[in-house]
Amino acid sequence: MKKIHIVVFGIGNVGSTLISQIHKAKKRLKQQQEIDLRIPVVANSRLVFFENETLSNAWESDFSEFSVPYTIEDVIQYIQGKNYDNLIAIDATASSGFVQHYESLIQNGFHIVSANKIANTLGLDFYENLRQNLKDYNKKFLYETNVGAGLPIIETIKSIYNSGDTIQKIRGVFSGSLSYVFNTFTSESEPFSTVLSKAENLGLTEPDAREDLSGNDVARKLLILARELNLKVEFQNVNIESLVPKQLNGNTTLNQFKSRVKELDLPFHEKKLSLPKDHVLRYVGELNVADEILEVKLISEDKNSALGQLKGSDSIFEVFTESYGNQPLVIQGAGAGKEVTARGLLSDIIKLSNHLN
Repeated sequence: MKKIHIVVFGIGNVGSTLISQIHKAKKRLKQQQEIDLRIPVVANSRLVFFENETLSNAWESDFSEFSVPYTIEDVIQYIQGKNYDNLIAIDATASSGFVQHYESLIQNGFHIVSANKIANTLGLDFYENLRQNLKDYNKKFLYETNVGAGLPIIETIKSIYNSGDTIQKIRGVFSGSLSYVFNTFTSESEPFSTVLSKAENLGLTEPDAREDLSGNDVARKLLILARELNLKVEFQNVNIESLVPKQLNGNTTLNQFKSRVKELDLPFHEKKLSLPKDHVLRYVGELNVADEILEVKLISEDKNSALGQLKGSDSIFEVFTESYGNQPLVIQGAGAGKEVTARGLLSDIIKLSNHLN
């Protein structure tokens, strides 16, 4: 039986869902793959809970009662004191600060599985130094959930690229929240602000919907895919069409934005009225590989195309290659949500566990 010791950083929606999924999968993984997943440590941004061997199903109440303030060094010291091997650190945070600890974790025996996009979208110096560290210490860094949540987009892109096929273009609807917004807005008669409010109530958008509307999240995903294809590009190389008007941007508080959100209704209504017949609005990311052009933009799309037929909050990725010709490889499905993101993390954990001794 192969014992895998997992430290979960970030126990919000995704992290706590992952822990629950691990508990449910434990018996099957032991029987079918001889993998014993153990979680001796869980932490949020301020507090850590150390459990002897592995968490119980009552971990949340235990965390509430017994957690203590910590540093990363405290966690490393605790793990080393237990002589655990097969170590995986899970980054289920959205923290720009936490990724600065990756190097220390790698150098102290941890592989990393991350849902946090930031490490892959910082400057190229950080990006390349991280990969050199992984190589030097023979550690793995898996981050399938960075782009498509539970969809296997990064793995597919890597496989195509490594096979020697030439990827010419990647385009698609990368944001589950904006997929829902424009699928709903284009097909129904409700004002844009009402549709946006529905998306917020469903938990599809960030607490401040301008994070979604700015296009920055889509741009990060596009940047990650470009770097998987060995393009030396930075975040500022992405041309982003923000959907937030200047009068409602970061100089406006969240409460002010919410009180004035109806100011979005007229411009988006006009965009809808100007659509050609049988066309819909889609907010897309597009990477032209040969020219190294990365764009995030609102487009008019034929409703009968793959992008045009999109429903709900699904994401879709079209991958155009030399071998596939004019018919792209299409990957489509739920691109957001705590369940699918946690499932993507668990898939990466199992994949990594199968490669460990």
